[in-house]
Amino acid sequence: MYPPIKSYESGFFQGANSEKHQLYYEVSGNKEGDPVVFLHGGPGGGTDPKDRQFFNPEKYKIVLFDQRGAGKSIPSAELENNTTWDLVKDIEVLRQKLDVTKWHVFGGSWGSTLSLAYAQTHPDRVKSLVLRGIFTLRQSELRFFYQDGASHLFPEQWEEYLAPIPEAEQHDMMKAYHSRLNSPDENIRLAAAKAWAKWEMATSRLIVSADAVAQAEKDDFANAFARIENHYFVNEGFMRNGQLLEKQEIDKIRHIPTIVVQGRYDVVCPATTAWALKRTWPEITLHIIPDAGHSSREPGIEKKLVEAADIMVSKGL
Repeated sequence: MYPPIKSYESGFFQGANSEKHQLYYEVSGNKEGDPVVFLHGGPGGGTDPKDRQFFNPEKYKIVLFDQRGAGKSIPSAELENNTTWDLVKDIEVLRQKLDVTKWHVFGGSWGSTLSLAYAQTHPDRVKSLVLRGIFTLRQSELRFFYQDGASHLFPEQWEEYLAPIPEAEQHDMMKAYHSRLNSPDENIRLAAAKAWAKWEMATSRLIVSADAVAQAEKDDFANAFARIENHYFVNEGFMRNGQLLEKQEIDKIRHIPTIVVQGRYDVVCPATTAWALKRTWPEITLHIIPDAGHSSREPGIEKKLVEAADIMVSKGL
């Protein structure tokens, strides 16, 4: 990772076709550098100052922003007019605001979903893609993590995730959580949000991180993270099942230089999805990190992502 840096520009911009959503953005690195936009995970995860450090600050103009309802964007945890395609339009609004013609796109987990959706919608605006922990929101991926799959590997954490839900409703955990995350009772909402967030935080690394789990106890983070994630997932990402992997969609971006970094033991976004992407799109470079889970903070993943960003900026695209 590159040393910590501060942003030289930050503020808010109005979401596309929305008077309600005000999205936080920031710019750091070289004002005349090669532009890159960082797309955070979740959805609802928000950005972190450390996200700037994936990029060489002498070569990149580094753009971070918090998606609708996430991080510093307001209103927090807002679900109205919050879909994949709203976010794709927001990226275009920000690109135009910053007077960028084309940029590199960098995203992991849900950020990889949004990166693919954006690139397939606006392939002429994307110089390269660096993706991590591939997630395409297929029903099989959601079932594995939220219903039957990861539960076999993290049974004690799964028990905590089951706890707020009566047994009669446990056959559809996303639906059961949806009703609680949208309850008029703030206490019910917040308890469900913390349990939902904790399940992901506890399973994101090869070795459970106490700091990551503690993040789930923060009211504002858990509320935005859980409500927005669940909203997207019960609505199947607002796209066809498997849409991002369809040949006609991949054909739109096949020419874009792309590096994928995937943890071998990622249980949040298992390697089978990265492999499905590789099979449909053999032109990509796929790195499977043998001693890593899901998080971008896993040492092997972190190192390879920095290398990938260095490679892309060195190409002079």
